[in-house]
This record gives sequence, structure tokens and C-alpha cells, in this order.
Amino acid sequence: MQPLIDNARMFGQRPEEFAKLAEGQSPQVLFITCSDSRVVPALITGARPGELFELRTAGNIVPPYASTTPTGETATIEYAVQVLGVKHVVVCGHSHCGAVGAVVRHDDLTAVPAVRDWLAHAADEPKCSDPGDPTVAEAVQNHVLAQLDRLRSYPCIDKRLESGELRLHGWYYEVHTGIVREHRAESDTFTQL
Repeated sequence: MQPLIDNARMFGQRPEEFAKLAEGQSPQVLFITCSDSRVVPALITGARPGELFELRTAGNIVPPYASTTPTGETATIEYAVQVLGVKHVVVCGHSHCGAVGAVVRHDDLTAVPAVRDWLAHAADEPKCSDPGDPTVAEAVQNHVLAQLDRLRSYPCIDKRLESGELRLHGWYYEVHTGIVREHRAESDTFTQL
């Protein structure tokens, strides 16, 4: 913990770098990814403060849209799209994902009921020909595509997609190599950026 504290103390020593941020934010990208500590959106993308609006959930799950029972995730998506006017939404899954792995392996999650119930929001179980693969690459990539489909059911997303003001992107990050792959609709494959 001490190195984190030391860095936080030094971080505040450069106020001139951050003064402009007080004027507001206008990120172009909503970046939805897993809360896994190995996945650091700003490190992966090189984004500076104010360039990414982030939503991090266990398993980068986008919950079903329901305006009658809003969630923090739904509110974050709606705010990014409607208020901030982001132009792009990236759903970024990653290799070695514990959440997706638990779903495809049918892990017993009775000891962690909140996790179990959250993972039930994953949409359909992602297709995975080898649940024993530690990277769960195929499952994660299919899961990313399912979350993109889920996003399309959000009224604010659907409206902006129809008008051409928004684009959706599916990414897959390999934690063991640092490589990022993007889903290409024309070939229905994830290829390296």
C-alpha cells in the first residue's frame, strides 16, 4: 500500500497539469471493461485524464436495460451517451477472466451469492469449446459480443446508433501478452489492432 500512497502524494504536486480538468469533461469514449486489477484502461489505451469515461464491472457485464429498476451501470451508460455525448463505446473483455471462466465452468458460487447473482446477468452462457483453457479466450470473445448485443437494447444506444452518432467496438485484451484484438464484423473474428 505504501507505494500507492507515495505516488498519490506526488500526484498532487503537479496542479498545473490538472487545472484544465476543472472546466469539465468531454470524453469521446465510454470504455466498459472488467474490474480485474490486471486490466487498466488508461494504460492499455494511453488515455490521459478526461479522455475515457469508464465503467468497470465484474466480467464487463452490461445488465439488461430496465428503466423501472435502474442500476449504477445503466445510469453510467445513459449518462455517457446522453449527457457526455460519447462517440464510441468499447466493451473490452480480457484473457484469464475469472467471471467468464466461472460461468463456462459452472463453478459453485454459493459462498459468494452476490457474485453468483451478478454473473446471472451475463446473458446467455458464452460458447466455449474448451472450458479448461485458462485464457477462456473463445468464451470471453463471445461474451463481449453478447454484451454489445445487450447494449443495443438500451434506448439511448439504439437511437444514437440509428443516427450514426455512435459506434460500438468489441475488444479482447490478452493480459499475458498485452495484445489487444478488435472484433471485425466482416470476418466475425477478433484481430490485432
